[in-house]
Amino acid sequence: MGAKTAMLVYADGDVAAGLTGAADFADEASAAELLGLLWPPARIRPDGEEPWDLGDAVFPPEGRACALSTPEVDVLCDQALMLDRPSQLPAHLVDASMGRTLYLHAMHSAVDWFAFAVWRDGALVRSLSLSPDDGVLEDTGERLPFEEPFWAGRHPASLEGYPLPFHPLDLGDHALREFFGFSGEGADDGGPSAGRLDPWAVELFGFQVV
Repeated sequence: MGAKTAMLVYADGDVAAGLTGAADFADEASAAELLGLLWPPARIRPDGEEPWDLGDAVFPPEGRACALSTPEVDVLCDQALMLDRPSQLPAHLVDASMGRTLYLHAMHSAVDWFAFAVWRDGALVRSLSLSPDDGVLEDTGERLPFEEPFWAGRHPASLEGYPLPFHPLDLGDHALREFFGFSGEGADDGGPSAGRLDPWAVELFGFQVV
């Protein structure tokens, strides 16, 4: 899947647990309805292809989107979710998370950029966005426990003179494991080898956005 993501996840509990066995509940109509939160329904067309593995769906091409709706977890993947300031996610997308936890996860390896945000019951808990070129674009709320070792200098970037205390993509991959139970590197700590979630075993429906 590489170090690129553009994901919005609504969850009632543990995401990895909710996605395990998701195929028993998923259907294309529910996925299209979920995607309607992001785009007008008239612009959404099924892409006519086989379902996308989550490992590929986390960063669909421009003009495409992937979605999955289950009783416990809803997943939207679309490059339109790559916000420099995640706290500015449109209000209607946040409002749809009332009573749930909402995660935004976005990163792009071409510019070493990573951003994430967490809302609980519609209230922003944490938002962070940073890259070596632009520095810290947003840093709102208290740092989450998994972030602390990075800010404390325990995971320094391997490049000499790197302008940040850690590599954003390293934190981004750690956040994938923390939030969703899988790693962008494949079988890694907390990834499929640890029995949390195999992203290649979860299927999302693909759509064209016209």
